[in-house]
Parts: sequence; structure tokens; C-alpha cells
Amino acid sequence: QVQLVESGGGLVQPGGSLRLSCAASGTILAINNVNWYRQVPGKQRELVAGITTGGSTNYADSVKGRFTVSRDNAKNTVYLQLNNLKSEDTAVYYCNADITYFDERGYLTEGYWGQGTQVTVSS
Repeated sequence: QVQLVESGGGLVQPGGSLRLSCAASGTILAINNVNWYRQVPGKQRELVAGITTGGSTNYADSVKGRFTVSRDNAKNTVYLQLNNLKSEDTAVYYCNADITYFDERGYLTEGYWGQGTQVTVSS
């Protein structure tokens, strides 16, 4: 069974940094494209950053130059480095990944969401 788990959130002062992790476990062949989203209560989930299987990245304008997405395929983990954090970055951050895995049906590719990790930026 495949699981996707985020970690690394917390409380940080404005200007501070955090590194979020999105780790997949199970009988995994590959983690393909991965996107990071964030959501504030009462608002729609917002796409923050993404990384393709080949390592190409894209970012929302609001985080360009401050956030960096990267991946470690050997660890089945994708990271989101958050620098120069602002109060408006406060949200629950989620990763969404297309994962190829193996079970009794053979090799399958499905999308998975993690449970989210809270990032709070406050002095």
C-alpha cells in the first residue's frame, strides 16, 4: 500500500526558513510529477510549486525566488525549501504526487495526496 507523508512544518518568525518533506512509502517503482499546494481556511487550495520526473520546476509568482522544490529519487522524497517566509505564507501545505507502484494487478500509476503539514509564520 502506498502512503505519502508530509513533514517539516512548524512555527517560524517572518524572514525565517523551513524545509518540508514529502516522502512516499510502499512498493514504489517511481515518483513521477509532484506538486506542492497550500490552503488557508475558507480559501481554495493554491498551487505553490511543482517538479517533474526529469527535475524541471515551476513556481507560483508569490513564491518565486523564496521557495525551492527538489527531489531525491533514491529516498522517494520531494522537498520544498521555504526561505524568507512571510505571514501570508501561513497555510497547510500538501504534496500531490503521481506514483507508479506494484501490486497483484501489476504496475499502476495513481495520484496521491499527503495529509498536510501546518506552516505558521508569526512573530
